[in-house]
This record gives sequence, C-alpha cells and structure tokens, in this order.
Amino acid sequence: MTGTLKAAARCEIDRHTDELIGLSERLHADPETAWEEHRAAAAVPELLDRAGFQVTSSYLGLDTAFLARFGSGPTRIALCAEYDALPGLGHACGHNLIAASSVGAALGLAAVADDAGLTVEVYGTPAEEGGGGKIEMLDRGAFTGVDLAMMVHPAPVDVAEAQPFAVSHSKISYTGKSAHAAAYPEAGINAADAFTVAQVAIGLLRQQLPASARVHGVVTHAGSAPNAIPELATGRWYVRAETLAELAELEPRVMRAFEAGALATGTSLEIEPESKPYAEFRADETALGHYRRNAVALGRQFAPPGQAARMNRASTDMGNVSQVVPAIHPYIGIGSLPATNHQHEFAAFCVGGEAQRALLDGAVALAWTGIDRVVPDQLGQT
Repeated sequence: MTGTLKAAARCEIDRHTDELIGLSERLHADPETAWEEHRAAAAVPELLDRAGFQVTSSYLGLDTAFLARFGSGPTRIALCAEYDALPGLGHACGHNLIAASSVGAALGLAAVADDAGLTVEVYGTPAEEGGGGKIEMLDRGAFTGVDLAMMVHPAPVDVAEAQPFAVSHSKISYTGKSAHAAAYPEAGINAADAFTVAQVAIGLLRQQLPASARVHGVVTHAGSAPNAIPELATGRWYVRAETLAELAELEPRVMRAFEAGALATGTSLEIEPESKPYAEFRADETALGHYRRNAVALGRQFAPPGQAARMNRASTDMGNVSQVVPAIHPYIGIGSLPATNHQHEFAAFCVGGEAQRALLDGAVALAWTGIDRVVPDQLGQT
C-alpha cells in the first residue's frame, strides 16, 4: 500500500514538473522582501487553486500570508512555503525553491489524500528573513492541531537535521544633535559615534561570550552630509545563541554595549524588536528518519559534518513552529559550492539544472514522508 501511494504521489508531482519549475523561476525573477511579497503570495497558491485546494488569501489578517487546504482526513500534514527575498541579494537563500517544493509536495499528497486519510495544508509564510512571519501566524492560531509540519530548504549540500540558533532581531536608533562639523562641532551630539562605541564594546565582549554565540549587524544610516554632525544613526542587529534560554541571558549583555554608546556620546537610545525571537529547532525524529530514507531512495547523498554543511545552523522561524507541532526542516543541496547562502553567486544557482532537481526531489521526499507518517498508523503497515 505504501509503495502504491508513493508511486501515485510522485506521478502527480512529475505531471506538474513544468509548472513547478515555472513557479520557482517566476519568483526568482521577481524578488520581494519581507512583508512585501504581494505578487508571490498571489502566484504561489495559483496551482493549488487549480488543483482543487481551498485557498484563503490574507490568512489571519496578514496581507502576504495564505492557507490552502485539500481533503478531510484525520491526519493533517502541513507544508510551509516561504517566498520572501533578501534586500539587495534577491533569492540568495532560495526561497523560490522552498515555495515550489512545498506546492509540489502538497499536490502529490492531495492525489492520495482520500486513500491515506489526509488533510493537506499549505501555509504561505511571509517574512522569514528577519520578520518572524511564522511567529505572527502562530500567535494568530495557525498550525493548531497539525500532525506534521515540513519544508525543505536549499543549501550547498544535503543535510537532514536542522540545528538552528535561536535569534533576536533588533532595530537600534541613536538620536543626537546636528551642528556644522567645522564651525560649531562642540554644539553637536554625534549619533554615528555612538555606534562606533557600541561596536567596540561588542568586539571586546566577544571574548567572554560562549563559542556558539553570534552577534552581528549593520548600520543602515549614520548621517547625510560630511559637514554636518550626524543627529540620527540607525542599525539592525542580531544576537544568536543555542537556545531561547541562553539567548535570554546573552541578549541583555549585548544591549548594554549599545547603552554604553549612548552614555559615552550623550545620545538617546531606542531599541525596537523587529519580531519575537526565533527559537531553536525541535526535530521530530520519526519523520526525520522517514525523510532521510526517502531522500536516499531518490539518490540524494547527505554531507558529513563540516563547513559545507553549516547552513543547518542558520536561524529560522520554523523553529518556533517546531516548538508547537511535530516538524522537520531538512536542507537540500543545489551543487553551489564554493557559493553559499546569502551570496549573489548562490542566487544564481537557485535556478537551472541542479536547482530543478532539488526542487523536484524535495517535493517527492516531503510527500513520501507525509505518506510514511500516516500509512503505518492508518492502514496497519510497518
């Protein structure tokens, strides 16, 4: 029975190969950043709608989220579709492939939903790149009662288990006072200098941080004219740790470095969270085992631990989903080395031959994993 269902699911995915590749390429050519993915949120569910899924746009009041549902079986399998791009880098994290793979997996599962006792759900999840879209959706009731949530993420090589850092995202703003930099410098309060002090303090702090901690950010504005003391400076900063508990201990120490910048320069400081913190990932080991076997059956090879496999440490709001429902978040290789995620060169690898193979293999492996999840329980298979 399992083999028959898997064959039917794969046949359905294969039948839609050209449309899935077309969807991926369409998203890749038209990148939209977090919370601005209006065209993507309309394009991704189009194929699902034609296949008989019930599509809810602007899901839970979020303009660029959607829910597509098919079937009425007792076991609910959720596929997460990400489609936001990176500012200045386009789809350098391959979210175009994530969306297309999840749509493909959903089509495969829908073809066997009645026989397997499934309800298939696709969640269009905006703003993964720092905006915490899935966290917003969770807070509004998404994923409640789901039996398994899945997605597959592009990477240089295949890695089954996600082990992401917990992370906080903060907007940092210093406000000072403008003055002529040559004639009246003493009348100014330099907001840009506050960031210099803060970054020196963070650099010194790193010696006392756990080896796994990551602190990094960018100054997004630090003045407009070289002959005027900058009165406003802004930046975006991330703090990462192994777990949310460790992050809660670490983050205040980093924030004190920003406070030092304000104290030293006489500026005022505002720290604004950009989203709730992303959690570490809690993988469902049974489903992860199913995915590994299915990927190997498709000819995939998992990379040994090492530098090339480190994308599985990247933070994701899918970690928050995994704290609430069973979930997996494997990584699928697109043959990009030496290019890695968040590089222009990686974006170029997210279309074309290896990317297309990863898209389709990811869709099939996820669909087969969904079948493995339900068939032994429902139909007495082992």
